[in-house]
Amino acid sequence: MNILANDGVSPAGLTALKNAGHTVWTDFIEARDLATFINEHAVDGLLVRSATKVREPLIDACPNLKFIIRGGVGMDNIDVAYARERGVDVRNTPASSSQSVAELVMGHLFNLSRFLHDSNRRMPVEGVEQFKSLKKAYGKGRELRGMKLAIVGFGRIGQSLAQYALGCGMDVIGVDQKTGMHSLQVSIGGQQVRVDIPLVSLDEAISTADAISLHIPAQSNGDAVIGAAEFARMKTGVILLNAARGGVVDEDALIEALDSGQVAGAGLDVFVGEPKPRQEVVRHARISLSPHIGAATGEAQERIGLEIASIVEEISAK
Repeated sequence: MNILANDGVSPAGLTALKNAGHTVWTDFIEARDLATFINEHAVDGLLVRSATKVREPLIDACPNLKFIIRGGVGMDNIDVAYARERGVDVRNTPASSSQSVAELVMGHLFNLSRFLHDSNRRMPVEGVEQFKSLKKAYGKGRELRGMKLAIVGFGRIGQSLAQYALGCGMDVIGVDQKTGMHSLQVSIGGQQVRVDIPLVSLDEAISTADAISLHIPAQSNGDAVIGAAEFARMKTGVILLNAARGGVVDEDALIEALDSGQVAGAGLDVFVGEPKPRQEVVRHARISLSPHIGAATGEAQERIGLEIASIVEEISAK
């Protein structure tokens, strides 16, 4: 088949696709030229990550497109239901990036608990002359052990994060479609153990947690899941982490909560208005920042590429 990997594909995935006899283009095609390229080159399948948007007009303009594969988890950059109505097979790779995203979230959590995000900004400028004052400013850190972490969205990524948090001695609760108890398998030192994770309501989670991590898709109506009302119900000094989608957090309400001290710090990998986030957000002293790199590790990209190749083979065998 003819395949356009418009946002790229890992070398391992590209090799697997080519070895299976497929023709693959990896050059990025701008949105205005995408339909023309797909039609002129008789493209059967389109591979995307988060940069390429696949909306109804593109789907209508490419009647011979057979499948779209999102390298990653969230598919809000694709009009999935419409594509499937038109007979286009739409898939993603949910199993490949969970560990990488979870590790990034833990990195932000460590940063915020010990003020590393801010000290790394100020030490190069003020460290020589203001060493003692900076030491005093950052001398009230918090240990993660004993903190309660609420994971909102207890799918693959949330469960991977739970394993890391448990290893740090944190208490973990989850929010999912159902409440009750989830038996989580955790690998420690080559051994497998089972840990029961309480699944509670969103209201209970945000009102009792010391740290909250979001792993939920953008809402179909565009509304934020965490806004002013939710921030008001949180414990004073909570840490908020978002490596899901920018729109699930009301950024105006977040800035207000940070300024008031209701939220001690936020770790953000995603932003409203990407790829141009707001200056008020990226310059805030209480926010630990990364530019949407949750799945951007060599290991994750290799797994994603190989999972894509496996999906393509499944589709081509039909």
